[in-house]
Amino acid sequence: MFELLHKNIEKHIRISDREFEVFASHFHPVSIKKKEFLLQEGSVCSFEAFVTKGCFRIFYTGASGNEQILYFAIEDWWATDIDSFMNQVPSIFTIEALEDCEVLTITKKDKEALYEELPIVEKLFRIMNQKTLVAFQRRLISSHGQTADKRYLEFLNKYPALEQRITQQQIAAYLGISFEFLSKIRKKLYKG
Repeated sequence: MFELLHKNIEKHIRISDREFEVFASHFHPVSIKKKEFLLQEGSVCSFEAFVTKGCFRIFYTGASGNEQILYFAIEDWWATDIDSFMNQVPSIFTIEALEDCEVLTITKKDKEALYEELPIVEKLFRIMNQKTLVAFQRRLISSHGQTADKRYLEFLNKYPALEQRITQQQIAAYLGISFEFLSKIRKKLYKG
């Protein structure tokens, strides 16, 4: 479990084996069964979770009652509600396991302790947060400025193996379109 976390961190910063040992000691393994929730809307998010196995969907229910998927978190991705986690307010998101999953979680208290113990950790999370912000900015621009066809192709590019692991309804909810419209897009793309 921790080897994947180590590789993830090495993408952002250089960390010694001793530093990683201290870093990893603040994480706790958690197993979540398919269809169970890592976080439910209305509860305060007490963790940041690194996915070592499985697939989660992070979603909210809009005013119309439709589910809107913000993102999927698969192996080597992080899952949390950062607003709820940082500000200790009720979450508007639900994080549901789409498969049997394993994660490594860190609490706000442990994260703060790590900042004191290993100052490089603050740099790590700053870099990760900046990259996440860029990704969400690009997703927002894409959802407002691109056709559904283009968004679908971007989805396939961003999550190359995910289409086989989730339903077409979940892909449609991520794209913000109906299942029927997604079916038309798929027919058009796979015909040509």
